[in-house]
Amino acid sequence: QVQLVESGGGLVQTGGSLRLSCAASVRTFSNYAMGWFRQAPGKEREFVASISRFGVTTTYADPVKGRFTISRDNAKNMVYLQMNSLKPEDTAVYYCAARPNYSSSARTTDYAYWGQGTQVTVSS
Repeated sequence: QVQLVESGGGLVQTGGSLRLSCAASVRTFSNYAMGWFRQAPGKEREFVASISRFGVTTTYADPVKGRFTISRDNAKNMVYLQMNSLKPEDTAVYYCAARPNYSSSARTTDYAYWGQGTQVTVSS
């Protein structure tokens, strides 16, 4: 069983930064591609960024390209999302997700394990 716990969310002004962290309770973290998704009120959950098992490949949704950076530390079982130049439209609950033994993906249905989410609110 994989447990994912996100942290680092909060309230920030437009243009500010936040760093989200996701701690994974797994035996071999490098067996999992990881992704970050977000869900705003009244909207579907959407892809934000993903990273391959050893961090070689990263993929970003168009709205966050150039502002967000996903990274991972397999020795610490951690994945991060550095968010810069935040905008009010980035306001959402952010979830990390794990996909075992496959390449990273932008589809929510490809991920087997999810965290409980962390709220990010960007004020204008």
